[in-house]
Amino acid sequence: MQAPHVSVMLRGWDIRTGTTGAMVLEAARRAEALGLDGLVAGDHVTFYGYGNDGLVTLTAAAAVTERIDLKTAVYLLPLRHPVPVALQVAQLDQLSMGRFTLGIGVGGEDPHEFWSCGVDPRTRGARTNEAIVILKRLWTEDGVTFQGRHFTLEDVTVYPKPFRPVPIFVGGRSEAALRRAGRLGDGYTGIWLSPERFARAVEQIGAFAAEAGRAPGEVEPGMQFWTSVAEDRSAARALVARGMEATYRLPFERFERYTPYGTAREVAEFIWQFVERGARHVNLITTQETPEEAVERAAEVRHALHELAGE
Repeated sequence: MQAPHVSVMLRGWDIRTGTTGAMVLEAARRAEALGLDGLVAGDHVTFYGYGNDGLVTLTAAAAVTERIDLKTAVYLLPLRHPVPVALQVAQLDQLSMGRFTLGIGVGGEDPHEFWSCGVDPRTRGARTNEAIVILKRLWTEDGVTFQGRHFTLEDVTVYPKPFRPVPIFVGGRSEAALRRAGRLGDGYTGIWLSPERFARAVEQIGAFAAEAGRAPGEVEPGMQFWTSVAEDRSAARALVARGMEATYRLPFERFERYTPYGTAREVAEFIWQFVERGARHVNLITTQETPEEAVERAAEVRHALHELAGE
């Protein structure tokens, strides 16, 4: 069994919180030098007041790297109109010479974020489905006309186009997300799932793909994990608990059963349960003291996963 493709989350920069753009870009260079497979960027406009545009972050990373893959996980597509997104993604894909994957999600944990952008959060799933169809057409066609409930296009052409239709990976854990992945996605990235529930999700995605006339193997399954690596397990727990509670404003105990922490080997062994059930990519949100340390600990987990694979 092969080790999965391992990506590390790039922290967004904000000078007020002590993270500069230079620090983030140095972490991107370091990730490439250490042999990590990919860089991941999250995305929010105003999540309880805080934002980080995933396409901006990865455009900067693309400019200072040459080989490492780039992926949003996840980009809140329903907050945007798909026509400018199609252009932005195409430019990023060309800048990176075809290294970009658009990981999308519907969000919704903070409804005020949607209202702040003029979007009814109750429409986010339907908007996302329409936007995916539009993106795929704009990347491959000229003169696109589309009539939907939320978006209307008439004879729209967008250039430049990406090197190839950019892969779209769907994130989430609801049945709607699994249906979206099976019918419209090129990949699926789960979060906060048990190994057993992940296995069921993979089966469901395959069934939805078959219903849509697609081969189940067309959708690449994977997982995203918050984690922290330290030789002392209690220290690792404290780091990841602090990061998650600050982000989601919920007690860490709500997430703990889904969250690996400890030594790199312990984290890898937790993740390996998902690899055995079909996970081909893994995104790591490594909560460490600095962006550079986050990258270094993720590289240790990747090495441990390759050891488990006998590679």
